[in-house]
Amino acid sequence: MKLVLGPMEGVLDALMRQMLTEINGYDLCVTEFVRIVDALLPPRVYHRMCPELEAGGKTASGTPVRVQLLGQSPQYMAENAAQVIELGSAGVDINFGCPSKTVNGSKGGAALLKEPELLFQVVKAVRNAVPAGNVVSAKVRLGFDDCSSYREIVDAVQLAGADEIVVHGRSKADAYKPGTVRWDLIGDITQRLRIPVTANGDIWNQEDALRCQAMTGCDTLMVCRGALNVPNLGAHIKRGEAMMSWHAVLALLVRYSEFEIRGDKGLYYANRVKQWFRYLQVQYPQSNVLFTEIRQLKDKNQILNIIVAALEAEEKRVARVGENLVLA
Repeated sequence: MKLVLGPMEGVLDALMRQMLTEINGYDLCVTEFVRIVDALLPPRVYHRMCPELEAGGKTASGTPVRVQLLGQSPQYMAENAAQVIELGSAGVDINFGCPSKTVNGSKGGAALLKEPELLFQVVKAVRNAVPAGNVVSAKVRLGFDDCSSYREIVDAVQLAGADEIVVHGRSKADAYKPGTVRWDLIGDITQRLRIPVTANGDIWNQEDALRCQAMTGCDTLMVCRGALNVPNLGAHIKRGEAMMSWHAVLALLVRYSEFEIRGDKGLYYANRVKQWFRYLQVQYPQSNVLFTEIRQLKDKNQILNIIVAALEAEEKRVARVGENLVLA
């Protein structure tokens, strides 16, 4: 089984990719999307979004990173895709799945699911602009208002020349509602297409991954939210490791914080770490207390001090438990 660490705007930045690939053995990462409107963006935009380009398009642990583009102009998507490859990206991914109202309102992301012909033209232009041997992939949902048009959508991606397709098993209207994921339809897509299909949606643990793989027939799975709920989700799925302890999560949060608050990135630290806490609450109820403490704070050092104090308290608790086990 291959496992891809998918993109999440405002959360899965380069630092998070570095940390999560170190402990998980992901086979590929995809960046947060770069919005393309009506211009060829300067290289500095891509280096800011994907600093791994300076290191051969890989994280420090050697995981390839693929830049994702979002836009509706075949011409400018193609021009930017060609540049991304020149800069060293491990292929280029096209976002047709983002359900954000802001993005869809400007005819980006999932909005193109309503226009399979335009989707086709975007993929075709990008494929024609990117040299052979470099992967062009597209991430889609099963439809916009519902899943009735999923075959037309995936056919358009394949006919346009994409090398791979990632399918989130929901419509745009479903957003991320529990119980709406359709792995069975991804299975139909896998049988229908000649190109590799990657399944995405509601993969929270090893059991989910195995069920998803069995139902979809996909050799590759993509995880996004789950990778933040359980920081070692990749290792849990691929190697059967136990889910990371709360003590280990706190240590990871401290390390993340110490790196994130440096320089200009510190301006975004408070929002990013709070966002991560929201995901951690799914698997770690202990994070609720900490989130309550930091929710109203904006000062990065105050937030870091609270997390460090929580780590120190947890270390003492773990030590006491160890001593009691020895005495017993």
